[in-house]
Amino acid sequence: MLALQVRLQHQFLNPGLLTQALTHRSFSADHNERLEFLGDSVLGLAVADLLYQRLNTLPEGDLSRVRANLVKQDTLHHLAVELGLPEVIRLGEGEARSGGHKRPSILADALEAVIGAVYLDAGFTPAQALVQRLFQAVEINPEMQAIGKDPKTELQEWLQGRKMNLPLYRVVGTLGAAHKQTFDVECEITELNFSERGIGGSRRSGEQAAAAAMLQTLRAKVKT
Repeated sequence: MLALQVRLQHQFLNPGLLTQALTHRSFSADHNERLEFLGDSVLGLAVADLLYQRLNTLPEGDLSRVRANLVKQDTLHHLAVELGLPEVIRLGEGEARSGGHKRPSILADALEAVIGAVYLDAGFTPAQALVQRLFQAVEINPEMQAIGKDPKTELQEWLQGRKMNLPLYRVVGTLGAAHKQTFDVECEITELNFSERGIGGSRRSGEQAAAAAMLQTLRAKVKT
């Protein structure tokens, strides 16, 4: 934990937050999912600010697409590995045996949880600085906008193009053993009174599945 804090360039006033951020639900009931939820929002804001400053001529829709590529699971997994999270993540016995310390969804979620932990420990400015350090070596350029959009990004752009609020996502249930859970996620658009659900092996993939289902509903029921 001390070596990780050196790599993070942040010494925790409350080291228990870092321990919790690295604890998978298969290891303990005091796991990292709430910190992951918080870190996801902190990460999104910090990356949005980074892009706003760096790509200052890019329109809103293209900025959203670039951001989606930066905060997607593959990118966060790569950053988590570089940070050394596979060596310190705390997993239950079954999850560890099945290779959980290498699983992209687990490591991406843990990285978001670490960002959330830094935010709770010291506030937004240190958390933002951490995000900026993490993305220093990541190539950021307008060409990233050409990469295909994931369902959450496509849904967000559809709503923003019609001046509507962003969708609400919530986990409505989990299935399976702790080391092999699936997440049942609801996506709701309150202004249209629409809701759809999706299933995934992580909260993130469940949200993507729910967003994909919502896009199908919108295409079928709403005139563009």
